[in-house]
Amino acid sequence: MAKSSSDPRDEINAPLAHGALNLPLVTIDDYNNELRDKDGFVGDNANKKTFQQKLDDWRKRIRKVGDDPIGKTATEKLSKKKIDAILKGDDLAAAALVMGAVEDFAQDFADVIGKFLKDKGWGKTERIVVGGGFRRSHFGELTIARTMVILKAAGVDVEVVPIVHHPDEAGLIGAIHLMPRWMFKGHEAILAVDIGGTNVRAGVVKFGKDDVPNFADASVWESAIWRHADDEPSRTATIDRLAAMLRDLIGKAEKANLKPAPIIGIACPGIIKADGSIERGGQNLPGGNWESDSFNLPAALMKAIPEIGDDSTFAMMHNDAVVQGLSQIPFMNDVSRWAVLTIGTGLGNAHFTNREGTKVR
Repeated sequence: MAKSSSDPRDEINAPLAHGALNLPLVTIDDYNNELRDKDGFVGDNANKKTFQQKLDDWRKRIRKVGDDPIGKTATEKLSKKKIDAILKGDDLAAAALVMGAVEDFAQDFADVIGKFLKDKGWGKTERIVVGGGFRRSHFGELTIARTMVILKAAGVDVEVVPIVHHPDEAGLIGAIHLMPRWMFKGHEAILAVDIGGTNVRAGVVKFGKDDVPNFADASVWESAIWRHADDEPSRTATIDRLAAMLRDLIGKAEKANLKPAPIIGIACPGIIKADGSIERGGQNLPGGNWESDSFNLPAALMKAIPEIGDDSTFAMMHNDAVVQGLSQIPFMNDVSRWAVLTIGTGLGNAHFTNREGTKVR
């Protein structure tokens, strides 16, 4: 792994590369870790589907001796909002069913975290941030808190906390940390993209005030989302639709006199090679074949949008869990080694070490 450095010249002289391990403010110790045990991938025990299975198991057991207090709606059809409503509602039996799933999932999640903490790249972890769609719910936040309690009760001294930004926005905001700050000079924002197995998001991320360290007040000024899973597009159609979303955002920014840098930050699943190709992990992306040697997503977007304003477009890509984790940098000044786990269709992961001299003052 690349080692961190406190020399400020490193930020200026270091070559820019997709999927880089040495970023301006952190070193990436590990990401997209495909940790396995005797039962397969460890991360398979902590994702959206796993929680649904826990809740469904409780409902099946109840139905053997009586009525299901949640009703007849299939578990996979229960939205996060509906599950939250059940948890906070007056029907205590239904709430207790959800609590049973929360407890079971938290136990498994604590076990998953324990296995990651034993991995070489995760040594001396002080805090784990949990993002992804699961975090965007009351039952998700309750599960995160319960997981930390379980770990601490077992003697594991690590914080487990929800990611600060809305998970959808974190996957865009984190893109500003992929490049050194000098690249943004004279501009107020960048374009960011977050590509997943279900949705594609694009947004304009404002940097915030110049005197606020490490973009602590960065925010999503405008964004758009496309649920491509409903359309099942080809890879080419996906790029065309994404380019159209970005052109629309550029137009809105220009009308508002907001000057975005000629940069697109891209978050994408998988192992990202230095040339911007995907080594592996992109199998769930729309249309398939994103890992082809003849396909390069940053190059495709730069070709589709050759200029932003009066300057040539530059695109930088990294793993989606990495980018979501990077949004947390301004809130990690009190620790040195930390990680992110994103609970969604799968379990994304990344581990970071703050570089010397980069703490928020």
